[in-house]
Amino acid sequence: MTKINRAFNFSPGPSMLPAPVIKRLQNELLDWNGSGMSVMEISHRSNEFSHVINKSKQLLRELLNIPNNYHILFSHGGASMQFSALPLNLSSPQKIANYIITGQWGLKAEKEARRFSQTKIIANTMNEYRIPTQEELLIDSDASYVHYTPNETILGLEFPYIPDTGNTPLIADVSSNILSKPMEVEKFDVLYACAQKNIGIAGLAVIIVREDLLNQHQAHTPSLLEWQHLSDTNSLSNTMPTFAWYVLLCSLEWLKELGGVSVIEKKNRKNAELLYQCIDQSDFYHSTVSDTAHRSQMNIPFTLKNSELDVLFLEQAKQANLTNLKGHATVGGMRASMYNSMPLEGIMTLIEFMQNFAKKYGK
Repeated sequence: MTKINRAFNFSPGPSMLPAPVIKRLQNELLDWNGSGMSVMEISHRSNEFSHVINKSKQLLRELLNIPNNYHILFSHGGASMQFSALPLNLSSPQKIANYIITGQWGLKAEKEARRFSQTKIIANTMNEYRIPTQEELLIDSDASYVHYTPNETILGLEFPYIPDTGNTPLIADVSSNILSKPMEVEKFDVLYACAQKNIGIAGLAVIIVREDLLNQHQAHTPSLLEWQHLSDTNSLSNTMPTFAWYVLLCSLEWLKELGGVSVIEKKNRKNAELLYQCIDQSDFYHSTVSDTAHRSQMNIPFTLKNSELDVLFLEQAKQANLTNLKGHATVGGMRASMYNSMPLEGIMTLIEFMQNFAKKYGK
């Protein structure tokens, strides 16, 4: 059998999956749990698949220490569909939703919310490549909620604190840092995330919502976007992306076997420290986020001293089995996304390549 040379995939999403998860999926693909069928062929309403649903909820609650008064929901469409679901479930055309903008994803969320609610941007620091202070957050006393993105994948900015919004519900898009470190879930009212970065593959979203916020939706909210309806139907209003759901379960079981969120946090922190150190100690590479307290642990953008070398850098990186390092079109340069599945070996290989490239072309 030909040996497969797996790349170190630094894509911001869909991201690389843990090798044990892929091998498990491969082994089970034709015959899942002795059923004689693939998990992709199992009915979403079958007794067999109910195990996937219940176990996913159990593990999420355990790994994130989610209080019992929070419901765990699953939805189609990833996080972007929840940009619409948020105002439809928590606001109205007569109310104002507050948005904190630190990058493109927060901006997209606010733009979509304007279709269903009044909105107000209470802080916007994305052009300054920094996180606003608590004092800069001018929250409306009657706001329906405050939304923010704790980790912005494009600019590589991460909040070092949880905003204090008083009695106003706090909503967070945790797509790129869910399960990467412990979270104080009780300080949030709603958390939501797509699956394809830290917990699986594209097509699925997880919503963690406090129970008393379930039934505040607008009258015309589509049933597939209504959180109360998702809760009432156990997230099975229609046929869900069952394979994506199963990959999520496999990813959660892998993380638990590894030791949980506190263990993966140490690995993630070490990976980020090593790469930032490589960048900061070089005059060939430059971090786009100067304030170290605001730097993302998941997504590290950087530029080369000479941008004319960008294409060559990417070509040679690919030859070294380092893929998807190109920065976002709005920023340029490079970006290394290092989610839970990125091993230390991948970071060390990248660092060695970067150092060698700088020696060769930095003169």
